Amino acid sequence: MKKSICLYFQVHQPSRLRLYRFFDIGKDSHYYDDFANRTILRRVAQKCYLPMNALLLEMIGRHKGEFKVAFSISGSVLEQFDRYAPEVIESFRKLADTGCVEFLSETYYHSLASLASPDEFKHQVMKHKEAIENYFGVTPKAFRNTELIYSDAIGEMVYDMGFKTMLTEGAKHVLGWKSPNYIYSGAMAPKLKLLLKNSSLSDDIAFRFSDKNWPDWPLTGEKYLSWIKAAAQNDEIVNLFMDYETFGEHQKAQSGIFDFMRYLPDVVLKDGEFEFVTPSQAARKHESVGVLDVPDPISWADEERDVTAWLGNELQNDAFGKLYDLGEKLSIVNDEALWSDYGHLQESDHFYYMCTKFFSDGAVHKYFNPYDTPYEAFINYMNVLSDFILRVDDAISVSDAKFAAVKSETKSRAKSSAKASSAKSSARTKTVKASAKAETAVKAAGKKAAAPKKRTTKTK
Repeated sequence: MKKSICLYFQVHQPSRLRLYRFFDIGKDSHYYDDFANRTILRRVAQKCYLPMNALLLEMIGRHKGEFKVAFSISGSVLEQFDRYAPEVIESFRKLADTGCVEFLSETYYHSLASLASPDEFKHQVMKHKEAIENYFGVTPKAFRNTELIYSDAIGEMVYDMGFKTMLTEGAKHVLGWKSPNYIYSGAMAPKLKLLLKNSSLSDDIAFRFSDKNWPDWPLTGEKYLSWIKAAAQNDEIVNLFMDYETFGEHQKAQSGIFDFMRYLPDVVLKDGEFEFVTPSQAARKHESVGVLDVPDPISWADEERDVTAWLGNELQNDAFGKLYDLGEKLSIVNDEALWSDYGHLQESDHFYYMCTKFFSDGAVHKYFNPYDTPYEAFINYMNVLSDFILRVDDAISVSDAKFAAVKSETKSRAKSSAKASSAKSSARTKTVKASAKAETAVKAAGKKAAAPKKRTTKTK
């Protein structure tokens, strides 16, 4: 049996917030930087999404279905595609039509809901699943959580939602001596199969490809395949997971990244030792070699491979706590605009911008951060959140007022109905009495008319 290569790409763009000042609170509830969102989305579409989708379509056709990939596309970026670049959606639909591309399920808003609210997590997963069905005509069978976040408890929730395959990070502190190049099972969901990212090989493309100071630069298809073969010498599958924006955005076209990807399938398939599979195909093909115990959440971010990129300091935890405290209040409000904003404010990017790491991973955080400091990101976010909380409270007040008005009107109607019923009953009683009296009078008159008249005798 051939060994497997699973290529998976994450597609996401956040809803970036505009500069929102303290004096805007309670006055202006438009939170988003529409110009930045449109500009960045259009730029990345031209540099990455459109040319890379065209390249994948070409490779699938050239290799007659032997080349396969997988995507997870957040609901947030789907909304931006609809708004700013609908041609990108059409290019993904062409890939879907090949049958060689698997679309995975995730949280609609690319959120951290799995760490805070099981109900909100499930709601977003189902919302995203429906969106993928509507956009691409396919039902997701495999799952990847935001930033590959996983724990035993999260795995159990995912399995209970009907997914049998899940992607996550091959974190060294979890694996220990084990290899990421096998399929494992969830500790609390033994039938859930886990595909683990091979971090070293994935990051060779995602982060190191264009670095001329890298000892292995330049990277060629033959060199890369030799590394894959060495890594999986006694193993079964190599999972290469990365941001889709790697191609053309993070690694510029002039670095040769597109040529590398165009040539790689030729090299792999010609060699014959490996075949390309999607996550669901991998789960069907390979058996689990054992249980993976992950009591605390892991992710694919930073050296620690945990969730401290988003929840590693007081700023992040304060904002996170205040946001998810609103869930109970919102559950009694039927306001589509509020629910939409609540979803977009959950995007993990907002918390990532507040990260205060300045050492091994500082450069990465700075590259993806539109703010000069994490403190500016926190202040801006909290200003927005303060206005949002006011809107939620106002909506609840209006809802309570409407409820009180309806309740009062219901009572009033009940009283009126009771009075009307009493009046009708009284009138009915009078009518019955009058009818009975009339009937008695008629009977009496009839008896009188029917009685024989006495003859009178005249005396002479």
